[in-house]
Amino acid sequence: MTPTGAGRFAPSPSADLHIGNLRTAVLAWLFARSTGRRFLMRVDDLDDRTHSDIAARQLDDLAAIGLTWDGPAEWQTHHPQRYDHAVDALAERGLLYECYCSRKDVQQAPRAPHAPQGAYPGTCRDLTDAEREERREAAGRPPALRLRTDVTTHTVHDLLHGEYTGVVDDFVVRRGDGVAAYNLAVVVDDAAQFVDQVVRGDDLLASSPRQAYLANLLGHPEPTYAHVALVLNEDGARLAKRDGAVTLAQIGMPRVLEQIAASLRFGATTLAGMLEEFDPAGLPRDPWIYSPAT
Repeated sequence: MTPTGAGRFAPSPSADLHIGNLRTAVLAWLFARSTGRRFLMRVDDLDDRTHSDIAARQLDDLAAIGLTWDGPAEWQTHHPQRYDHAVDALAERGLLYECYCSRKDVQQAPRAPHAPQGAYPGTCRDLTDAEREERREAAGRPPALRLRTDVTTHTVHDLLHGEYTGVVDDFVVRRGDGVAAYNLAVVVDDAAQFVDQVVRGDDLLASSPRQAYLANLLGHPEPTYAHVALVLNEDGARLAKRDGAVTLAQIGMPRVLEQIAASLRFGATTLAGMLEEFDPAGLPRDPWIYSPAT
């Protein structure tokens, strides 16, 4: 029997969760529970900067504010075969090519006048065997693998932003160290877990066209997206530890839930109460400017 659809929260354990992360987790939980979906927890720990002790604290904090999830949390590093299978499937269809460009190379490469800002310029897309060998020797490192796309943009529907059209370039699906890149891993994991609702910060809206396009290539349905407004500091920048009392340990309970509820215009200050009031149409579209004194 195919499991019912699911929403999820997928933090990367590179730092303790701040109130902005906790707010997004609450919203992901509300979206899932209000639509009868399962709610899953996934630790996105493929990045070299992640740490298991931070992940443990993140899960503890999420449980402490009352979030519940179905089944145990899943860790990306436990499923390398998923990503290898997807990469092999794309390679068999001739949809991947080796790339020897560094980030600096990509930033400094010339682009066509009308090329989308930030798009990979295709430097390694059509190299000859001789050119490829020359680049391999010059780079002195294993190549990344990029997706050979046949579009430049893709349109997704977002519950909060409506129709959004964004860049789809030849993005990396496997890094030079052999680890799956984020855009591939998140698509493969969501499909494997039957996640059909993705709620996350709107700083990731621009990545959704690439991921939806890749999902189509791999034969997976596009999820329903809802990219929620971020929490910023008083200078209009994303929250960080330098902003003072921003973590659960610093703010404490029940103050964290009270602040999150107020920022989302809820009268209730418990998760159960927020769920009763929840209406996506009433969510703020602008960033919440957070002050520890709020």
